[in-house]
Amino acid sequence: MYSDSDLEAAVAAGILSSDTASALRNHVAARRNSPAVDEENFRLLTGFNDIFVAIAGILLLAGAAQIGGQAHMALGGGLVAAAAWGLAEYFTRVRRMALPSIIFLLAFVGGVFATLGGILVPEINPRDGDPTGMILLALSAAGAVMAAWLHWRRFQVPITVAAGAAALVGVVALLVVASVPAIETVIYPMLLLLGIAVFAFAMYWDSSDRARTSRRSDVAFWLHLLAAPLIAHPVFQMLGLLDGDPSISEAVVVILLYVAMGFVALAIDRRALLVSALGYVIYAMIALFREFGAISLNVALAGFVIGSALLMLSAFWHTVRARVVRLLPEQIVNGLPATG
Repeated sequence: MYSDSDLEAAVAAGILSSDTASALRNHVAARRNSPAVDEENFRLLTGFNDIFVAIAGILLLAGAAQIGGQAHMALGGGLVAAAAWGLAEYFTRVRRMALPSIIFLLAFVGGVFATLGGILVPEINPRDGDPTGMILLALSAAGAVMAAWLHWRRFQVPITVAAGAAALVGVVALLVVASVPAIETVIYPMLLLLGIAVFAFAMYWDSSDRARTSRRSDVAFWLHLLAAPLIAHPVFQMLGLLDGDPSISEAVVVILLYVAMGFVALAIDRRALLVSALGYVIYAMIALFREFGAISLNVALAGFVIGSALLMLSAFWHTVRARVVRLLPEQIVNGLPATG
């Protein structure tokens, strides 16, 4: 089975024309009764060898971290970063293996962060609230941002941009924690704003590939996957959902917010928002069923209702999405994926 990345590589090599590749995508999508743009494809596995190499790579990287870490955390991180880059030179750049590429990218960025953190803040305890330590950790995270940028320039693994964005979010969050004494009052609004910023960045990548036929769409997918929890968790935390059993009014608000997130997910043709908020809405529905007396079956009923709704939405995603998009202003529609 050939992935979008394989077709893209074939077009770049001159083996297929872009029109032929698009026709093939649309033919496959037509057989599935949905437009190619609605498939939200991304490559994770090219075969079982991806899993084999991923397991072997994790074992190697874990061993390198343990061996180096016996001497110093920075040495362990440095060994992991060096090994991950070397493995990527073959398994990412030459073999184009998807899952190992993701693992080696995350290991490289994490290794650079651990190296810088071990050098700059060897004694830091993040829970003690030391502003100097937080600033030094932010510098370590900034180094991880640069590491992600270098990795992107060399290998262009789609998740790299999201990894760099996550590190940048960490930089901002750490600097805010270091500079704001009453951090409890601003932490969740700050995370929400950062999530919206990542979402806007994801939409920038999405709008540049409305047909979703290039690597830019894959980059947007991972950015949406990062933005979704950054948006969903602060919203539900600020509503007080995580402080204890929600009241009926709070549970209803959560469900209405989930419906609103569903409209956004349909409009942008990304399911990440729905997945990221799934646990919260199930929790809210469990509380509702409990309030109405279905104590013994509240979990089962919540799972049945939400599961049924999401399966129905998946089955009629294209039809429902076309109706949602028709409600939006033309200026917004022009930046969204086509409805087929």
